[in-house]
Amino acid sequence: MQTTFSLAQLADPQTAESERILRACVHCGFCTATCPTYVLLGDELDSPRGRIYLIKEMLENERPATKEVVKHIDRCLSCLSCMTACPSGVHYMHLVDHARDHIEQTYKRPLADRAIRAILARVLTDPALFRLAVVAGWFGKPFAPVLHMLGLKRLAAMLRLTPARLPAQAAETGVVYPAQGTRRGRVALLAGCIGPVLKPSTHEAAIRILNRHGIEVVVAEGDACCGSLVHHMGHEEQALTQARATIDAWTREIESKGLDAILVTVSGCGTTVKDYGFMLRTDPAYADKARRVSALARDITEYLATINLQAAATPESRSPASLTVAYHAACSLQHGQKVVHAPKDLLCKFGFVVKDVAESHLCCGSAGTYNILQPALANRLRDRKVANIERLKPDVIAAGNIGCMTQIASGTAVPVVHTVELLDWATGGPIPEPLARDGGGSAG
Repeated sequence: MQTTFSLAQLADPQTAESERILRACVHCGFCTATCPTYVLLGDELDSPRGRIYLIKEMLENERPATKEVVKHIDRCLSCLSCMTACPSGVHYMHLVDHARDHIEQTYKRPLADRAIRAILARVLTDPALFRLAVVAGWFGKPFAPVLHMLGLKRLAAMLRLTPARLPAQAAETGVVYPAQGTRRGRVALLAGCIGPVLKPSTHEAAIRILNRHGIEVVVAEGDACCGSLVHHMGHEEQALTQARATIDAWTREIESKGLDAILVTVSGCGTTVKDYGFMLRTDPAYADKARRVSALARDITEYLATINLQAAATPESRSPASLTVAYHAACSLQHGQKVVHAPKDLLCKFGFVVKDVAESHLCCGSAGTYNILQPALANRLRDRKVANIERLKPDVIAAGNIGCMTQIASGTAVPVVHTVELLDWATGGPIPEPLARDGGGSAG
């Protein structure tokens, strides 16, 4: 793609990077067939190619974002399916992140939109506040249909996503979980903000399986939100502040007792942590530390694939081998991190019957805060995903991202668990709680 940025514009590192990305695009259109919003709406401006044109015009001419541009950029899920499909290596993620930042700096959103985005950015990134919000949502959930009828669709979406059970306390930080037997490694595990409140069993399963296989796990003091949620909302300064705090927490561990890896059980967070080196490349105080952290970052299944997991002699309750698992490939894992085979290979190793979901490249509609900010499109994507899953008649759905798990669970009665919970069970841990409630699945 030809560009006409001036030398003065290209002196800005962010603009220079976007210009390089734009030049890589050859207008081939391969991305359109894999874009969820284009598949649903059929509008070129709701495809990656169309959005690239909008972003180019906005940045090249140094124009404030318009209502029309904001509409189409806001509809983007940042699922990154386009990056997997692109034959030219267009780094759409960095380009759309720049566009979101530009929008927040140059466009004044309507008051209601500003208010809900500010609330989400504040509450979702603070585990204590988020827990209070979930408790309030639990009591308010029966009123979701009323709010929807009154036109308060975003509030209704938040209530519908509230889990059926009251949330757990926020995860402790500054805790070391010692390895069982001879220590074979030492890793940090991201505590994060949303996961430990909505699904603490994921965190617990990861620690158990690692400890059983000789890996010491530390949840670093000061480990908190990684910045991913607000980063994809265009709140760049808040995102970088949160990233720096997390980097500091891990750097203290790296420089004291050392780390073999930094593990993440929420793939959306993992994609951002692996991008810290890019996000902070121009910060002289953090560039090197950020690159070091990104180099150590691994999805939990990536790391587990390297340590020779051992099956339990007597799995609890029943053999996992009799369960059919519909594996949901989270966009941030398959497209953002290119982790495609490890989760499925590990499940197959322990005898689970793993089935791929049709249209696995299409997003489920979660996408961070998307299922709150764009509930109509998110629900259509969820229903499409659930229909494809239920055709497989699985006993359980496995995924590697808390957002996907919450989104899919809101549309199906099939139990939804994190992949690591099934692996923990197969290697000697307890049966995942949703499966225990369901009688261990319907198979067998």
